[in-house]
Amino acid sequence: MRMVTIINKTKYKDFAEYYPLIDHYYQKTLDLLQLDDDYSLTYIITGPIAIRRINREYRKIDKETDVISFAMQDYDDGFSIEGEEIELGDIFVNRKRILSQASEYGHSVKREFVFLFVHGLLHLLGYDHMKREDEEIMFGLQKRIVDDLF
Repeated sequence: MRMVTIINKTKYKDFAEYYPLIDHYYQKTLDLLQLDDDYSLTYIITGPIAIRRINREYRKIDKETDVISFAMQDYDDGFSIEGEEIELGDIFVNRKRILSQASEYGHSVKREFVFLFVHGLLHLLGYDHMKREDEEIMFGLQKRIVDDLF
């Protein structure tokens, strides 16, 4: 059973209506990548102070960010137990940045909420954008996954 747990660490409930979309885009991502394994992960909505602290402590970058992912599966050792759920990790998203970036980029809050989830999910699945060729692959996948939200 594929599963995304959403935890809202803020006092705001303004994204609750978008929670069902997360399951849809989670499944869409796994289908596009032809992944059949049972995965679970946590999508955590937090504020700018908390995400800055996380970024400083774990990435040694003392600034606020929009999304940060912590993968449980950093390498593929080929070992898994059939029928066992695989924990991918955690995605932390900055509520304030969702709102400001939606406005800045001229699209909906719903799109930004889903887009940052997909971005974090791709990181958990091993994609990155440090090199130009990797960026083209990852950003191309993001666009294909959330294309119906434009």
